[in-house]
Amino acid sequence: MTVNDPWRNVWRLAAVAGLAGAILGVSGCRHRNQAQMPPPQAMPPPAEQPVNPPPPPPAETEAPPPARIPVTPVPPGGVDAADLEYVENHRPLYTQVGYATWYSAPYEGRRTADGQVFSDAAMAAAHRTLPMGSLIQVTNLTTGQTGVMRITDRGPFVEGRILDMTIASAKATGIYRSGLAKVRIDVYETPKPLATGGRWCVQIGAFHSESEAIRLKRELERAYPTANVIEFPGEKSYWVRIRPQGDNRQMAVYIERHIHPSEGNVFLTRLD
Repeated sequence: MTVNDPWRNVWRLAAVAGLAGAILGVSGCRHRNQAQMPPPQAMPPPAEQPVNPPPPPPAETEAPPPARIPVTPVPPGGVDAADLEYVENHRPLYTQVGYATWYSAPYEGRRTADGQVFSDAAMAAAHRTLPMGSLIQVTNLTTGQTGVMRITDRGPFVEGRILDMTIASAKATGIYRSGLAKVRIDVYETPKPLATGGRWCVQIGAFHSESEAIRLKRELERAYPTANVIEFPGEKSYWVRIRPQGDNRQMAVYIERHIHPSEGNVFLTRLD
């Protein structure tokens, strides 16, 4: 036992030295592997910005429209050959059924609501809400007679009627002799949109007494201080018109639904 002890120590030392070398070798390999690992993947470059980015949309501002409505031009005589051809080859945008009549003196020679001189001979008509210059075809539902015409005026301001025609239009549609007939209005072309925009007012009357019209005018001025309220004479009668600020359609509809005058009827009317 004592003879072999020195050799046993030698073997132990060799074993310890080998183990230490193995540990150092493993440690060295791990260090090399860490040094050789690729760097983390770089983030993609930021998206290129346009050289001239589009400007932000302008803020919506509602400037009040001018007080005067510009003249709406229509062909001489109301319609021309191109209008007739257009109606022949297109479908209507909108249809309305109701009663129509005709009107004349004392309007001959006066200016209609579109700014042009009224003429009995023009194929034209008055409507309360269709845009000025709208191209329509009117069909007499009793006789089947038709006529193509333009909207150049405002009216009729009589409850239960939807269209006032010139003498020429009334003769073309067979309404001149009867004076009143049920018709279908087919709208083929409108210079401005039907459903949106426009310049609107509310017209109230007719009043037989000027004092009654003035009284209503003062009441409306107190109720709608931002609106323009006027009183004006008609044919042997008086009228009151209220134009909401900006001729706003929604406000005009609200006023028309909430006014109940003791005298006269209330009509929603488009100005342009």
